Amino acid sequence: MANTYTKIYIQVVFAVSGRQSLIQRARKEELHKYITGIVQNRAQKLIAINCMPDHAHILIGLKPDMALSDLVRDIKAVASKFINQRKWVKGKFSWQEGFGAFSYSHSQLDALVNYIKNQEKHHARKSFRGEYLEMLRRFNIEYDAQFVFDWIADE
Repeated sequence: MANTYTKIYIQVVFAVSGRQSLIQRARKEELHKYITGIVQNRAQKLIAINCMPDHAHILIGLKPDMALSDLVRDIKAVASKFINQRKWVKGKFSWQEGFGAFSYSHSQLDALVNYIKNQEKHHARKSFRGEYLEMLRRFNIEYDAQFVFDWIADE
């Protein structure tokens, strides 16, 4: 699109189906590279990624000609197929339906990239549930708790 100039930064967060801890630390780097390829093949920019055992954080520089929901659908579908073809888990791997998307300004990027890269330390202090609900509140997103995610019983 000629004469269109944008900087759209979106952090996308989504969970493993059933909030199971299925993303193994030993496979994480390979999964990060694969998801980066998915994003790049759709002409978008992946700025930061960190997959925890039960969820993923991805920071994307989104171009205005791409619908975010289409990009996330593709990431989840293609990454699931990748994991299943390699038989990284018993049974069938899938991501939960839905996702969270949060927009940021250019001036917030360094702090956000640091936050995404340090998820292991962050989750030593706070559960994914607590983190996610806090993000929804901080961004003033209305939600019905019964539809946020399928939470593990002890959370």
